[in-house]
Amino acid sequence: MSGGEIELINLNKLFGPMRAVDNISLHIPGGEFFSMLGSSGCGKTTTLRMIAGFEQPSSGHIVLDGVDMTETPPHKRHVNTVFQNYALFPHLNVFDNVAFGLRRQRETPDNVNRRVGEALELVQLTGFEKRKPSQMSGGQQQRVALARALVLKPAVLLLDEPLGALDARLRKQLQVELKTLQQQVGITFVYVTHDQEEALTMSDRIAVMSNGRIEQVAPPEEIYEAPATVFVADFLGVSNLMDAVASGADNVGRCKVKVGSFEFYAGRGSADISGSTKVTIRPERVRLEAKGTSGENRIPGVVQRWVYLGNAVQLIIGLATGAKIQALVQNTGEEIPYDEGSDVTVHLPATALRVLTDTGVPLASAAN
Repeated sequence: MSGGEIELINLNKLFGPMRAVDNISLHIPGGEFFSMLGSSGCGKTTTLRMIAGFEQPSSGHIVLDGVDMTETPPHKRHVNTVFQNYALFPHLNVFDNVAFGLRRQRETPDNVNRRVGEALELVQLTGFEKRKPSQMSGGQQQRVALARALVLKPAVLLLDEPLGALDARLRKQLQVELKTLQQQVGITFVYVTHDQEEALTMSDRIAVMSNGRIEQVAPPEEIYEAPATVFVADFLGVSNLMDAVASGADNVGRCKVKVGSFEFYAGRGSADISGSTKVTIRPERVRLEAKGTSGENRIPGVVQRWVYLGNAVQLIIGLATGAKIQALVQNTGEEIPYDEGSDVTVHLPATALRVLTDTGVPLASAAN
């Protein structure tokens, strides 16, 4: 059994009548970069705090490397936590902040010097030993917090939205650095975030959470390309969701659906369903063609809004059914031939159109 393995078994947390975490069961192998993704109040931070030992479960079990740690206090768990606010000691310099835990463990001065030096080198802060936190940028302070956590060599590092206070450019830089760091040290990272890009960029697997429950656990590509529920499709990235009526599979295994009075074929998701459902397609898979173009999975539309994003143009299209969808056209340097008010044909390729069997609670389309 590899170090840093986590098993959550029927985990629940109640705050009075509110169920913050609702019967979660989850296995995280040792050495994985695992993210819990969801909006505020979904239960992700509460779950992280229970793994750390800062919150006690109302019921269920937390098993770390095969040992039930549910009743074990935080300081006796082989885990460490990095917080969003860094929690550095302002009166101590970088060296003493990082060395704090080692000195509490009564490590020898030689060991302290060696391990602090290794930790600072790992986070690219060699030479910053004598600086105070107030003399450092937010990104540098976050690196100090990481070094302080890693210097104790935990089996599991818990990260509670650690990049949330940083500007967008620095967040992107540190996303790459964090993933590289995790691969270097080889320990389990459990990362809590509401930022979809962070989760997609860094994670080996993602748990999408809602209302204290896990909606789906899968690698980033699968979460994005094959959402299991309407919630996951709508929450992760931008998704065009449309009400449809399914009527089973055609002779090549695609699901036949009607959106309004228009018939489509959905080549992704379950084909053998019938009745009310939803279909979804990502904006970058929507194809725009000249007005009047005929063919399978095509529908008339009108460009209602045109938004320049730099690397792409976002178009809001009103379909003949009355629904609105988004199309994303990459900026290749060539003129994009669609202005606001242009009549177009919208092609929703069957290979990109997914029928959702678990429609859950109805959600507004991302295009609205």
